[in-house]
Amino acid sequence: MKRRDFFKSAGLTAVAGLGFPGESVSRAQSASIKKYGVLGGTGLKIGDISFGCGDLSSPSLVARAVDMGVNYFDTAPDYGPSEMTLGKFIKQSPGMRGKMHIASKFCAKGGYPSHLRANDPQSEYISVVEGSLKRMNTDYLDVVFVHAMGEKSRGYEERLFSENMLNAFEKLKKAGKARFLAVSSHGPNRMEELMMKAVKSGHYDIIQPAHNFMKFPNTPEVIKEAGKRNVGVIAMKTLAGAKEMGLDPKGEPFAHAAFKWVLKNPNIAGLIVTISNARDLAHYVEASGQPYNKKSQRTLDRYKLAYSEEYCRTGCGECLSACPDNVNVASVLRQEMYFSDYHQEKRAMESYCAMAPNASNCSACAGAVGAPCEAACPYGLPIRKLMEKANELLSFQT
Repeated sequence: MKRRDFFKSAGLTAVAGLGFPGESVSRAQSASIKKYGVLGGTGLKIGDISFGCGDLSSPSLVARAVDMGVNYFDTAPDYGPSEMTLGKFIKQSPGMRGKMHIASKFCAKGGYPSHLRANDPQSEYISVVEGSLKRMNTDYLDVVFVHAMGEKSRGYEERLFSENMLNAFEKLKKAGKARFLAVSSHGPNRMEELMMKAVKSGHYDIIQPAHNFMKFPNTPEVIKEAGKRNVGVIAMKTLAGAKEMGLDPKGEPFAHAAFKWVLKNPNIAGLIVTISNARDLAHYVEASGQPYNKKSQRTLDRYKLAYSEEYCRTGCGECLSACPDNVNVASVLRQEMYFSDYHQEKRAMESYCAMAPNASNCSACAGAVGAPCEAACPYGLPIRKLMEKANELLSFQT
């Protein structure tokens, strides 16, 4: 019996959404942001729980978040209707823009991912930001991101110090259209190395690494160095896969424990988490300003026991060079996570089908005694089974 199945058989079953059995609806609805952190030298004060807009389609959800004190919103041109939704809210409530910090990305409008490349002209970098401003009915972005550094394909790593990008940002900044430059990474290739280079370069005001209690060996050093250099830090992917959350109906909610673990680091100003509905918004915000304690640790220990053999550690990438067919294992499993755990089915399937090669190539290793990727994985994941599952879920069947 798997560890996960043991917890289930013991009555520790999951519940719908990311809440937990017995949660007080009235208590959650009265939640508000209780702590704000400063993003390094930018001076921006952001709520410790901030709004990831990857699933955003409701202006009223934005209004509710602002009422709760949420003031940082992370969006992108390739996040479906997200920017347009923020724009509708700003148009309906023009006085609210000054209470919001909005971050978008150097991405084209279209299917995810549509990140600009290093050799795209300055005019294209400027154009995509101006498109974001138009869609969001605002004159400026507080933060613009070079997003998803360290993905193995498409030469994304080269964008870190692209002269075209850097020069375009300076022009946008001088024109008052963008205030601060940021970089993010959820790996899988050289995440920690690239984030450290960004911190030390002097070009970036903010970094946004994947960071959670399923620890990455060198990320704490990156965050510490950012603190020394007054570079702001926002954490993402804080839920370590966001798998089943009801591991202990009597314990602390998993999301709260995971958030509190991240936020106990004094160099992290806040975190972003994808918020899809009012229930999740209230539940997440309820964790604001709460201290990490032994109860939190027990909840995270249970999660580790249940899922440590299934969770592909964001930013690891040890298996990438082992695959004879050059399949980006980590990126495939990230899309499976979006499908199964984040419930972003359409986006995950579209992104997966754009990958070449993908997990369909893994059939060549199906009968092997020891697949190279599994031998390379430092966490002992059953990668072949995980990839087979991913391919079944994410492929469009004819």
